[in-house]
Amino acid sequence: MNRLRRYGHACAAAFLAALTLAGCSGYKPAPAAFHEAINQPYMLDAGDRVRITVFDQDELTNTYSVDQSGYIAFPLVGAVPARGRTVQQMESQIAAKLREGFLRNPDVSVEVDQYRSIFIMGEVGSAGQYAYSPGMTVQNAIAAAGGFSPRANQANADITRTINGRVLTGRVLISDPLLPGDTVFVRERLF
Repeated sequence: MNRLRRYGHACAAAFLAALTLAGCSGYKPAPAAFHEAINQPYMLDAGDRVRITVFDQDELTNTYSVDQSGYIAFPLVGAVPARGRTVQQMESQIAAKLREGFLRNPDVSVEVDQYRSIFIMGEVGSAGQYAYSPGMTVQNAIAAAGGFSPRANQANADITRTINGRVLTGRVLISDPLLPGDTVFVRERLF
């Protein structure tokens, strides 16, 4: 009887080990670029909205959206590329275009008015698209989506992020920071 019980325990342990390994086979830690991207200057992209101020030019000062092709439509100069540029690069670019026959010495200021949305999927209360705010973590985003479902893995989540034109996916802790445009996927726990 003891031998049968030990055999049963050994089989159960082997089954749990195999199940654990199977559950880990899809594990992909976040690439180093994930954490490096947090410390880089913010790059504009489609869905961002910027506030552009041209001092002493009230008719040019306004809020502009970056369209799907990565441009903003700016009065006098037309389409200005924004995708992959910092706000400082946008300031220089718009000032240079305004100097080309429109204003003598334009003083341009650009700031992000609204960041592009983040997306939350998987084992959360209400999956969907949510507003990003600076300093937001995975845990903050999950809270905005109604919290974890009863079946959720609450230790970590998978993030899909575009970095330098490449789409990368990796597993991060829920305390990790998010970037605008990130997609968060909360997996189901095994037990």
